[in-house]
Amino acid sequence: MARGVNKVILVGNLGNDPDVKYTQGGMAITTLSVATTHVRKDRDGNQQEKTEWHRVKLFGKLGEIAGEYLKKGRQVYIEGRLEYGSYEKDGVKHYTTDIIADEMQMIGGGEGGGQRGGSEGGGYSQQRSGGEGGYSRDGGSGGSYGGERPQRSAPAQRREPAPAAKVQDFDSSVPFDDDIPF
Repeated sequence: MARGVNKVILVGNLGNDPDVKYTQGGMAITTLSVATTHVRKDRDGNQQEKTEWHRVKLFGKLGEIAGEYLKKGRQVYIEGRLEYGSYEKDGVKHYTTDIIADEMQMIGGGEGGGQRGGSEGGGYSQQRSGGEGGYSRDGGSGGSYGGERPQRSAPAQRREPAPAAKVQDFDSSVPFDDDIPF
């Protein structure tokens, strides 16, 4: 059976400070409000701006990092997937759309102010291998997070998002269905 693609990439500014909550098991769940603005020209040639607000959720170590380093006004790159949900309140059904982040990268200094290492941002991503989630940090002073044991590594260059037309290398460590019909 063929798999689908559910991929979201956002570059925007935080509308408020991250909201970090913890489950009973101690896992962080961080919610961000990210604004993106689209500019277009109307019939008369005047520029029209439209701002969209996106609710982004980050889990585990990625959520802890976002809660610690992100502040209102900070520009951020988010990569993840869409997730839809619903709940009932006072007899009325409400629908939600969330972006579940797999990767987060801080961009620029933002109004939220200081970051280590000057104006370069740091990138963090959730890596899946064998069912366990690990987290790695790209850029800045280096280091990776694999569960509870941080490991030091050589400083890495700031990672820019890959162009959309670029074909990604095949990762043989990721399991997939072999019953491809061609």
